[in-house]
Amino acid sequence: MADLVYPPVIVAIKTFWRYLGLRFDFQGEENIPRKGGAILAINHVGYLDFALTGTAALPAGRYVRFMAKKEIFNNKLAGPLMRGMHHISVDRSSGSASFVTALRALRKGEIIGIFPEGTISVSFEIKELKSGAVRLAMASDVPIIPTIIWGSQRIWTKKVKRNLHRKNIPVSVAFGEPLHFNKQSDVTEGEKLLRQTMLTMLREVQEKYPDSHQGQRWAPVRLGGSAPAPLN
Repeated sequence: MADLVYPPVIVAIKTFWRYLGLRFDFQGEENIPRKGGAILAINHVGYLDFALTGTAALPAGRYVRFMAKKEIFNNKLAGPLMRGMHHISVDRSSGSASFVTALRALRKGEIIGIFPEGTISVSFEIKELKSGAVRLAMASDVPIIPTIIWGSQRIWTKKVKRNLHRKNIPVSVAFGEPLHFNKQSDVTEGEKLLRQTMLTMLREVQEKYPDSHQGQRWAPVRLGGSAPAPLN
């Protein structure tokens, strides 16, 4: 498919990152396939996660098509950009159409980005996962790349005033080793494996993060932060 919108948006996004002075640590880029379909299953801690993860995937020479709630596509400004970049609209009341659209894209060799928690985790821990990522992997026979982002919640997240000033905030994105499922795989077991892999990766990323979590609103209670405690 023609990508006339994605390249100029990338230029604008990179300019925005430079304005913010973000310090990036991208890991595991070699785990992103250079061709063929794949699913990025990403934890969700902030509103900029999709743009930051997409930026981290660029060295692999791939554009990520994100699945996002339809309300974004209904926005007069964001909607045309989302459609122009061939992202996938998700109607939370009826997800079958978006599932079929994502399945077709995967079979055509696209990389699809999914936030399997379904929404931002205000505790910054990984919530229970929805089954869409595993079911798509089973139906399309493409790998899931577990993906962790950390630090984006310091810029803009739910229930916290956004911080769009230049702060030199470290942002980490880690791509894990591919997980493979097929039509005979068990969905529930697949979800458990994916979540456990993401939990392990999150802790590894947090251990390497250069700034202290102690006493910070953007850090989970497990690390001495003051974010709300997990509900699950």
